[in-house]
Amino acid sequence: MKYLHSMVRVHDLEASLRFYCEGLGLKEARRQDHPEGKFTLVFLVAEQSPDSEIELTYNWDSSEDYGSARNFGHLAFRVEDIYATCERLQAMGYTIHRPPRDGHMAFVRSPDSISVELLQEGRLPPREPWASMPNTGQW
Repeated sequence: MKYLHSMVRVHDLEASLRFYCEGLGLKEARRQDHPEGKFTLVFLVAEQSPDSEIELTYNWDSSEDYGSARNFGHLAFRVEDIYATCERLQAMGYTIHRPPRDGHMAFVRSPDSISVELLQEGRLPPREPWASMPNTGQW
């Protein structure tokens, strides 16, 4: 058996690509437009694990409520510098819902409320302002 991908439905493909690609650093591996079914599939990969993909499914005319995504759980990524990653995402306007107080773990949400866990490769010493920052909302 080989793991292929996880799929998340998105309402705004460009906003989601900004989050996953510009914010997290994933790369678009391929895209499939299906005009007959009115949907687009975009497959994203992380540089260090190109065989494990995230499939963004964009249904062109959908106003379906995808819910809070708590039933999905979360996506997890190992990062080289959790503080730099959180600073970049925060500068882009994303809320760090669970700050990396311990220098190891943080949570942020995508534009479609998918919970994303960021895990530091190794551990960094606690650093302000993160060390004393409270949780915000759900993560």
